[in-house]
Amino acid sequence: MNRALLDTAGVVVATAACVGILAVCAVRAQETAAATTVADQVYTDAQAARGAGVYGASCAGCHRADLGGNTGPALREERFAREFAGKDLKTLFTRIATTMPRNAPATLGDNAYLDVVAYVLRENGFPAGSRELTADALDGIRVLPGRPKPPPPIGDFSYVEVVGCLTAEAGAGANGSVRWMLTRGSDPVAAPAVASASPGFGMALGTQTLYLVDAMAYAPDSHRGQKVYVRGLMIKLPGEQRMAISTFEIVSPTCID
Repeated sequence: MNRALLDTAGVVVATAACVGILAVCAVRAQETAAATTVADQVYTDAQAARGAGVYGASCAGCHRADLGGNTGPALREERFAREFAGKDLKTLFTRIATTMPRNAPATLGDNAYLDVVAYVLRENGFPAGSRELTADALDGIRVLPGRPKPPPPIGDFSYVEVVGCLTAEAGAGANGSVRWMLTRGSDPVAAPAVASASPGFGMALGTQTLYLVDAMAYAPDSHRGQKVYVRGLMIKLPGEQRMAISTFEIVSPTCID
């Protein structure tokens, strides 16, 4: 075979191989980019904190402080998932940047809108990371349905709910009076904004002891030894925990799980 033809064929094969490799690399790069989601820590806590301020000043009036929607649509839960899940994050950014605030859309600047996007992601349960969200990253980040936010840590003056056995400690109160408490109490957890229709049912007893600040308002003698549900303000003192009661419900006439 003619040497020139062989050389030409070799060049064609080599070129085709390079083109194929480049195409594979491009596809893999696209797949890698597409694999990034809002669950991959794409914003920072500081960015979301700035976004909370912008949102409160410019967006909460229409969308409510809890993103639940008012004259503007909700930006969390089912509405958020229906509108944005499966799309790239630029879709959410563009919607916010071009329509908000309602009376002056597109006036806050890209950095402020990026901060608001970060805040919306945080409020939909997605974790923060160490790198701020930037405009050039938006196309490569896929939106997922929102997740429940983790409950806040329990501390002094947290609003909590517990179940336990209503117990009297004789002579422990002022002037030797009875002091009421919950024994075998469950670990206090952050109370939801709206109590369930059957508060305390399904909550197991535990090992906590919690003193009830104002139990006398709930006729405790008639409920002694019963399993009760208490919702209220946690007060932590050296050596003991107290609760100021806002809700007191009987779960069971006996204190047996």
